[in-house]
Amino acid sequence: MKISRIARIGAIGAVAALALAGCAANEGAAPESTGDTGASTLEGTLKATGASSQGAAQEAWVAAFQTANTGVTINYEPTGSGTGRENFIAGASNFIGSDRAFKTDEFADGFASCSSDAIVEVPLYISPVAVAFNLEGIETLNLDAATIAGIFAGDITNWNDAAIAEQNEGVELPDLAIAPVHRSDDSGTTETFTAYLNATAPDVWTDEADGVWPLEGGEAAQGTSGVVQAIKSGSGTIGYADASQTTGLGQVHVGVGDEYVPYSAEAAAALVEASPLEEGRTAGDLVFAVDPAAAPAGAYPIALVSYLIACEEYEDTNTAALVKSYFEYIASEEGQQAAADNAGSAPISESLREKVLGAIDLIKVD
Repeated sequence: MKISRIARIGAIGAVAALALAGCAANEGAAPESTGDTGASTLEGTLKATGASSQGAAQEAWVAAFQTANTGVTINYEPTGSGTGRENFIAGASNFIGSDRAFKTDEFADGFASCSSDAIVEVPLYISPVAVAFNLEGIETLNLDAATIAGIFAGDITNWNDAAIAEQNEGVELPDLAIAPVHRSDDSGTTETFTAYLNATAPDVWTDEADGVWPLEGGEAAQGTSGVVQAIKSGSGTIGYADASQTTGLGQVHVGVGDEYVPYSAEAAAALVEASPLEEGRTAGDLVFAVDPAAAPAGAYPIALVSYLIACEEYEDTNTAALVKSYFEYIASEEGQQAAADNAGSAPISESLREKVLGAIDLIKVD
C-alpha cells in the first residue's frame, strides 16, 4: 500500500476510510502561518519508505499534516524497514521509518540522503508485537518464552503438546499441526521478535537477533499485512506482527515471571520506559537498549520501538524544513494521540518528548 496525498480531509476521523482506500493525506504539525490568515507557508513533496508496522500511524500523521499544510505532499510507502534503510543510504528517501535504528557500524559509508554524516533517529512509534494464532474456538492462550521459542524453532509441532497444555488448563487444544509464519523480508519486527526469543529463552532459541529470519522451513510472508493474511487464511497458524494489525486473531498472553501479560500499548510502553538509551551515540541519535529479559512486572516483553530517521543536514533547505515540521508534529501530543487512535500505539511520555524535540531541533533549516 502506498500512502499518497488526499486533497482534503474533514478530520482525522476520516483516516479509517482513507486506509480502506489504500492511501492517506498529509498531517499538520503547527504550520507556519502567513499574517492573519493562519495559512501554512510550507510547500513541497517528501518521499519516504520504511517500516510497514508504521503504516496505520503514518496514515493518521500524513492525513492530519497535509490537511493543515495543503501545499505539502508526503508519500510514505511501507516497503519494510530493511528496504527503507537501504533507500536512505542510497539517497532514494528523504526520511524513513525503521523498526530498528541504524547500527553504529552502518554509519561508515555515510548516507546519500544527507549532506553530512550526522542523522536524527527518534523513537516515535512504540507498539507491542503480538504473537497471534488461528485456532477455531480459542481466543487466548498462555505461553511462556521457552514455549514460544520452541514453537518457532520447530521443536514443538502440535497444538496439544504438553508444554502448551500445562499452561492452559481447561482449554481444549486440538490435535493439529502448528504452522508458524514469519516475515520473508528484512524486518525490524523480526529483529524485535528474535531479540525477545534469544534474550528470554537462549537455551531454546540460539540464534541472535536479526532482521532476516534465520531458520529454514515454515511459511514466509511479505510485510506485516502478508503475515497477518497468512495467519488468517490458515488453520493452526501462528505468527508475529504489529499488534494493531492482528484484530480478530487469537492472542498469546506472554509469560513474564509468574504472570501472563496480554499485549497493550501501556504494557509495551512500560518495557521501553524502563530501558536506557544506548551509549556512544550523538545527541540526535536516541536509540533505546531494550532488554526483554529485564521486563518489569506487568510489562509486555515484546515491544517494537520504531524510529523516524532523517538527516541533520540536507542539501535542500526546503526539504529540511518539511522533514523537521513533520517530525515535530509526529512528536507532539496531538500526533502521538493520532497514532494511538488509528494504530493502537503507545504515546511517548513528556520526558521522552522533550528529548525527541531536542533531537529534531538539530535538523538545520538555514
